[in-house]
Amino acid sequence: MTTLASGTDTLTRDALTVLQPGFTGTTAPDWLLRRLGEGLASVGLFGRNVASPEQLTALTAQLRAERDDVLVAIDEEGGDVTRLEVHTGSSFPGNHALGAVDDVELTRQVALELGRRLAACGVNFNWAPSADVNSNPANPVIGVRSFGADQDLVARHTAAYVTGLQAAGVAACTKHFPGHGDTAVDSHHAMPRIDAAAEVLHARELAPFHAAIAAGSLAIMSAHILVPALDPARPATLSPTILTDLLRTELGYDGLIVTDGIEMQAISATYGIEHGSVLALAAGADAICVGGGLSDEETVRRLCDALVAAVRSGELPEERLAEAAERVRALARWTATTATAPDAEAPDIGLVAARRALHVTRVDSFTPLVTPPFVASLTPVANIAVGTETPWGVAAELGRLLPGTETGSFAGEDAGHAAILAAGERRIVAVVRDEHRHPWMSNALDVLLKARPDTIVVEMGLPRATPRGALYIATNGAARVCGTAAAEVIALR
Repeated sequence: MTTLASGTDTLTRDALTVLQPGFTGTTAPDWLLRRLGEGLASVGLFGRNVASPEQLTALTAQLRAERDDVLVAIDEEGGDVTRLEVHTGSSFPGNHALGAVDDVELTRQVALELGRRLAACGVNFNWAPSADVNSNPANPVIGVRSFGADQDLVARHTAAYVTGLQAAGVAACTKHFPGHGDTAVDSHHAMPRIDAAAEVLHARELAPFHAAIAAGSLAIMSAHILVPALDPARPATLSPTILTDLLRTELGYDGLIVTDGIEMQAISATYGIEHGSVLALAAGADAICVGGGLSDEETVRRLCDALVAAVRSGELPEERLAEAAERVRALARWTATTATAPDAEAPDIGLVAARRALHVTRVDSFTPLVTPPFVASLTPVANIAVGTETPWGVAAELGRLLPGTETGSFAGEDAGHAAILAAGERRIVAVVRDEHRHPWMSNALDVLLKARPDTIVVEMGLPRATPRGALYIATNGAARVCGTAAAEVIALR
């Protein structure tokens, strides 16, 4: 183990140990390396830190040169939420696609191969999988990040994912406890609320977490959501009732509890990041995730100072902070001593899974295209978890199969008419994402299909109950491989 700076006292080291900060850039800044020497034990990586596998490998080596047992965390769900392939789109379909196939061995294999790629780059802690049961179709932040709307399906695939990921030597972090699926608000922006009865929550939301714990999930991430049936006063991240009484005592979980990003508006706008961090640790959390939006040394200093001051004032028991820091160190020891499982590598497993996840409906007789079409992407605003950097759709893949394919992005009330004008005489492929949540998108498709009934529709979010279009393809996610699989159907020769 790396020797810590001699001038750092135990209390400050423990306060640094429980923080999981981010930073900007593709190399580690001096302040981060210095903090690793003073006791910081974890670093969170985001899309802004990744340019290529080679660069990421060099970055993680730079971090380990300063502290050899550092936890290097990333938010790599595959599918729509990818950091490893932020600039190209993921080689792995996301949870909803895997749930649509409903082959738990396939899910395990996908998670194992994803874990292998993370481990090869020096990443040993993944803030995944999402175990949320997407029971609310209007959910703006979960959607295809969930395995589905049935708790038993979500439970078995969560367990398979945890097993596969950790077999690669990468610690899983099952999220978002006690379940973010029945929300209509994105906690990046405000405080969501779930008003389901306690018996519903226990039967539905908690089922996947029971499965994750049984599978040995080394970490669980808390949700910034208010669940009055469990705690009418505090959101889950800050609730002793939810984190200690429910998760620790009732569910018997003894691994690491990590907060969702403490700078998200659900916490920062209501409690502030300093007070919120203190309350989270006091409630039973062991690590504070910060850095998705705040990524500087000043943030780390503020949080460290707040935790130290809270211990000295008696607001945060010193033994609670020490216990939390030890759980972080225990996870670091696991990652340092765990070998990768000997399963054969499966580099094409992502595309195999994406092909199996397609649901194709030929509404009328359809002949695969042989001439380049016009791809009209009806583009909604992406949520913060997905981000705006990652490309999605089928245009690039169709362009490889049918050179000369043209594309345009459309949104708003006139999207349908604008797409028709842009397409000219070309066959239209309309690509949508969660049409059911966007009235303007449904209206645009109505216009397109009325004027051009031979329009092909590709849904890359949650699929419609009633398909429409000359050909309707539900990909169950917007990963790059999902676009590849859809393009193969459209231009099959």
